[in-house]
Amino acid sequence: MVIKLSRLLTDFTIRFIENNYNQSEEELLKIKYGIEGIYLTLVKMIIILAIGIIFKYFDTLILTLVFFNILRFFAFGLHAKKSWHCLIISLIQFNLIPYLLLQIDIPIWFYYFVFIESLISFVLFAPSDTEKRPLTNKKKRLIRKILSIICVFIYSIIAYKISYLRIPIICSLLIESSVINPFNYRLLGLNYNNYKKVNLA
Repeated sequence: MVIKLSRLLTDFTIRFIENNYNQSEEELLKIKYGIEGIYLTLVKMIIILAIGIIFKYFDTLILTLVFFNILRFFAFGLHAKKSWHCLIISLIQFNLIPYLLLQIDIPIWFYYFVFIESLISFVLFAPSDTEKRPLTNKKKRLIRKILSIICVFIYSIIAYKISYLRIPIICSLLIESSVINPFNYRLLGLNYNNYKKVNLA
């Protein structure tokens, strides 16, 4: 349903551009690809946020998205090839995980475990690039790794000091740790360490 809606909106926009602007077929394909990505992201976010509102954890969801996107800016991570893969993964990450953690009484050791696991993951795997955006610059990769590790330490301090931010922070760390993990790249049939392939080309 989401994918069909995105395609309908994309086709409508492309027809409007075709009728009103002089664009080559190649340019139209590029525009179509970009527009489809934007519409799919918008529709996906509307669904994710709507679920948060319906099940009454919208504030936790928003905070999770904020903390996660800060981490992702530094550590990057996988992008699913198929739109429906992306939607399912996003629903699990941003709806199911926060909702489940809010329903249980989380023991303190679990927080420590997540911070240690995240720190190890970021040391080993961050930043994780994609085929379309290979991180070929060694210095930039190192800087991003260091900044993502610093984020983990900052998050741990914030979570220790401000209790209502603990679950959003834990969620963001769990999600980002999963999207930079090479196992999940292989699971989705994606190439890992793409910068090495560029260097060898």
